[in-house]
Amino acid sequence: MASVRYIATNIDECVDFYRDRLHFAVEKHNPGKFAKLLLDDLQLFLNAPGAGSAGKAGGNPHPGGWNRFMIITADLDRLIADLRRAGATFRGDVAEAGSGRQILLQDPSGNVVELF
Repeated sequence: MASVRYIATNIDECVDFYRDRLHFAVEKHNPGKFAKLLLDDLQLFLNAPGAGSAGKAGGNPHPGGWNRFMIITADLDRLIADLRRAGATFRGDVAEAGSGRQILLQDPSGNVVELF
């Protein structure tokens, strides 16, 4: 199992986004502060800036950047269309390369999820 930690400016909005749009299960949710979400073998931890140990390990954490995890889907175009109808934000358009097609989706805090 892999674990990823994202800083989120609005934990509750991000929980709704990952649960409702990307089908994560919510294992733990401390409104406004923390959430633990599950998708297959991925654990996604969401921390508000400064909540818990976020910010005590060095530096001032904030969302965004280019680090990301990848969700592989059998129908990328359908998933993109569903997400667009729901008002999701993307960074750019679908990119095609030798490894396949992908697009970068942003969660409500600006963290990136690669859809492949």
